[in-house]
Amino acid sequence: MEFHSFDEAYINRLQAGDFRTQEHFSAYFSALIRIKLGSRVNSKEAIEDLRQETFARFFTALRAGKILQPERLGAFVNSICNNVLFEHYRAAGRSTSLDDEEDDKLPAAEFDLIGALGAKETQKKVRTILEKLSDRDRRLLHAVFLEERDKDEVCQEFGIDREYLRVLLHRAKQAFKSTYLRHIGENSPESSLA
Repeated sequence: MEFHSFDEAYINRLQAGDFRTQEHFSAYFSALIRIKLGSRVNSKEAIEDLRQETFARFFTALRAGKILQPERLGAFVNSICNNVLFEHYRAAGRSTSLDDEEDDKLPAAEFDLIGALGAKETQKKVRTILEKLSDRDRRLLHAVFLEERDKDEVCQEFGIDREYLRVLLHRAKQAFKSTYLRHIGENSPESSLA
């Protein structure tokens, strides 16, 4: 998937109802939203409902002139999608936050995205980063997210209870994130010029 940058002319064409621009917007953001929601929502029907609700809210904001930074259009649509998803969770009677939900869905989010975009390079980076983590963090992330083993079984293997497993997973994910960000910084074009 090729990423697109947006400008004021694009927003003006959307507001004017330009067919090609609307088609581009719909195709581009539908693909991204489906990838995002596919790892967090189990039903294809729910994904489609949430995508449509995201678009409905976006076009309401567009008509109201609330898009003040056209270059941040992607972030704007993403924030609308996050709000719609949060409301979906709340309506479903779930009391967990989006961060808690990511504990259960991290591998699906990462690997659905990789599969959808065909990013072999990203898989390689993930493996490299996992190798840089402590043995416990690597084993824990691998068992829970890559092997998708039962959490009670993982607790027994590590000699911990479910609450402490949650703490360790959070720490392991933070370690992964920090290592990933350092890795990206080390391999950025700017760092090679320094």
